[in-house]
Amino acid sequence: MHQTGRSILIAVRLMIVFIVVLGIAYPLLITGIGQAFFHSKANGSLLQDRNGQTVGSALLGQSFSDAQGNPLPQYFQPRPSAVNYDGSDSGGSNQGPENPALIADITQRKAQIAAFNGVPESEVPPDAVTASGSGLDPDISPAYAAIQVNRVAKARGLSVDQVQALVAKYTTGPDLGFIGESRVNVVQLNLALDELR
Repeated sequence: MHQTGRSILIAVRLMIVFIVVLGIAYPLLITGIGQAFFHSKANGSLLQDRNGQTVGSALLGQSFSDAQGNPLPQYFQPRPSAVNYDGSDSGGSNQGPENPALIADITQRKAQIAAFNGVPESEVPPDAVTASGSGLDPDISPAYAAIQVNRVAKARGLSVDQVQALVAKYTTGPDLGFIGESRVNVVQLNLALDELR
C-alpha cells in the first residue's frame, strides 16, 4: 500500500512537470520566437492596402470577379476553386483524372480562359483550368500570369512593360532553389496593381 501511494505521488509530480514544461513553457517559447523573428508569418501574412485596411492574406487565394461571378478584366485571375475561395470550407473537388465531369469542366475552362485572355487554347497552362487541393491556393504559374498580362495592361491603361515588371516582382522561385516550381502570388500582385493608382 505504501509503495502504491508513493507511485501515485511520483506520477502526479511528473504530470505537473510535463504540464508546465510542455503545456505552458514550450508553447510560450515557440510563440515568442514566432512573434520575434517571423511576426508577419506568425500572424497570418496579412496584407494591407495603403489605408491600412486588411484586405486578405498572402497565403489564401481570393476571387477577383463581379457579383455574378464573371472575372474582372483589370485583375489577374487565380486558379479555379472547388470551394469558391471560402477559407472555412477548404478542399478539392476529389474528382479523378478520368472523371467525365472534371474533363468537361477543364474543357470549358480552357475555352473560357483562352477567349478571356485572347490567346489560343494551346497556351492555357494546366493550373489555369485545375483547382488546387485546398481550393485556396494564392499562387499561379508564371505561364498563367504571362497570358494575362496584355488583358490586365489594356484594362488598366498601363503599359505591358509596367505589368510585366510587377509580375516579375511577385514571382517567387522554387523553395531553397530546387523544391517546387516558380510561382506568382495573385493576391499580392493585384493589391500592387491597385496601389499604382
